[in-house]
Amino acid sequence: MAADVAAASRGFRSVFSLLTPNESSFQTVDEVPKYVQQATPYFVGLMLLELLVGVLRTGGSVVTLSDGVTSISAGMISRLPLLLFRGCELTAYVYVWDHFHLMDLPWDSAWTWWITLLGVDLGYYWVHRCSHEVALLWAAHQVHHSSEYYNLTTALRQSVAQQFSSWIFYLPLALAVPPSVFAVHIQLNLLYQFWIHTEAGVFCTPLHTPLLPLLLTRRDDPFGSLISDLGPLEWIFNTPKHHRVHHGRNIYCLDKNYGGILIIWDRLFGTFAPESDKVIYGLVFPIRTFETLHVQFHYYSHLWKRSRRYRNVSDKILTFINGPSWKPGKRRLGDYQDNPKVTLKEVPHNPSWSLLLHVYVAVHFLLVLRIYHGLFGNQMVLPQGTVVALTAHVLLTLTALGYVIDQRPWAPFLETIRCVVLMILLRLGHVTPVLPSLAAPTQAFVSLSLIYWILQGFSQRLRINNKSD
Repeated sequence: MAADVAAASRGFRSVFSLLTPNESSFQTVDEVPKYVQQATPYFVGLMLLELLVGVLRTGGSVVTLSDGVTSISAGMISRLPLLLFRGCELTAYVYVWDHFHLMDLPWDSAWTWWITLLGVDLGYYWVHRCSHEVALLWAAHQVHHSSEYYNLTTALRQSVAQQFSSWIFYLPLALAVPPSVFAVHIQLNLLYQFWIHTEAGVFCTPLHTPLLPLLLTRRDDPFGSLISDLGPLEWIFNTPKHHRVHHGRNIYCLDKNYGGILIIWDRLFGTFAPESDKVIYGLVFPIRTFETLHVQFHYYSHLWKRSRRYRNVSDKILTFINGPSWKPGKRRLGDYQDNPKVTLKEVPHNPSWSLLLHVYVAVHFLLVLRIYHGLFGNQMVLPQGTVVALTAHVLLTLTALGYVIDQRPWAPFLETIRCVVLMILLRLGHVTPVLPSLAAPTQAFVSLSLIYWILQGFSQRLRINNKSD
């Protein structure tokens, strides 16, 4: 029992980078816990707590089902490659360490631990900054900024592609810092950034300060920004107040506050901006869709189309390596002249869809979460073919549910195919409910879902035929 309590304590504290060097130093990479994977129940608990506090403080929800599902789906997709191979950041790091490291800092030294914390956070600052200043990198990172809401689910809205470029920025550490120490801090740096994606008034102070539940309400703010500030800690640490600015599309918010754990890098390099006007969240040009593959990849198509407009080869290339708003004749990072004016009256995209579809999407999303969790929990014992098949099903489900939320014409076709596949997986035992007693109700629900979408498909076809007549 005591061991379980200690493990739960470490898991919860890891979300806030509250681990000590003694309990998070390991000799080999294989010994390093999968902190991000183990944090899932704490993510869920904190998201539910944020939802409750938002309702109590503002009388409304801080997240919509459509946006929350899209954000969590992006987070799931971003981690699917890890089912097939080790992350690029760690793989590249280990290679450089094995072949080129110049010195060997002791893995069990507190000094090594703290140096790595600073080094990884500085590396993250430059990963983040370059992801805003290089259009090709922004094509990946824009996923994280695509939500017009700001809550803990937004933290999970990650790009599947960003990991394929971010590894470069951490390689200098591999000249001296053992991979096991890096493997700890690359996870803790990511985990810390979860809790700062909130406006609700329950959070914890960072690092090794006591845990302080805070319920700070600004009742004069009708927009639901509930967290005030953390006083002197705001000078050192990245906080919800600072990161809200980073997610804004107001002119004063753009390309500011890149820090991960620490905000000192922004203060040093001139990219810090304090919160002032009400922050309007999301991309400068909102995408207004919940289809997860479009969220992930639409900007690559946008860049390609832009580059084709230019006759000069150098302009075509610069479209990808200069800033996202760059055009021929402008400075490297471009400017904000073409940005839509922010009026502070913008309303997040929240289309109307039926309660029945809300329930449908919620239940099927819980089912795919079950599959996803089982995949990561059993990937070492499952046959490779089964892992690939279940991964494809997860991707199909997240895509199809986005089509349902967007109410696209192709939704009935995709859902019919998906429900057939899900029934087969249930029959083969590759998908199991949380409780055995739910097996029959789950199969019945999936069968009814299949019948519903077949009928929807026929109905849609009849309407098309009637219009053509």
